[in-house]
Amino acid sequence: MRWLFALTFILFPFFASAQTEKEIEVESPWARVTPPGTRLAAGYMVLRNRSENPDRLMSVSSPLAARVETHITLKDGNILRMREIGGYDLPGRGRLELRPGAAHLMFVNIKQPFKEGDKIPVTLRFQRAGEIKAELQVLKTDPPRDEHKH
Repeated sequence: MRWLFALTFILFPFFASAQTEKEIEVESPWARVTPPGTRLAAGYMVLRNRSENPDRLMSVSSPLAARVETHITLKDGNILRMREIGGYDLPGRGRLELRPGAAHLMFVNIKQPFKEGDKIPVTLRFQRAGEIKAELQVLKTDPPRDEHKH
């Protein structure tokens, strides 16, 4: 009977982690092609929280950038300005769309241009769900929008 108790202690973190990862889903992660010499790139995706509990995307990292910042775009008169913020809140049973002209990821000091077909690895760190890995597909143009998804 002790072995069953010990096995539970060993396996619990694995099962808890596997369940947590499914709470947050990353959908349609993508980035645009960058011109040679560019040091910045933007990334987009939809984050879907399957849990009843709210969560917060605290930080993002990628081996292909010195850092990845969470940004929003604000309209100041006729000028659009980007501003770094300290993460994004994700409501329980809710979704957050990172898209051009709105909330997005900013890759700073990219190590090489993003070329069409590349996959950009990222690690998303959530307050509750922990780390989730994803890959952004590099596209030449914006992906088609499915207007029927809400």
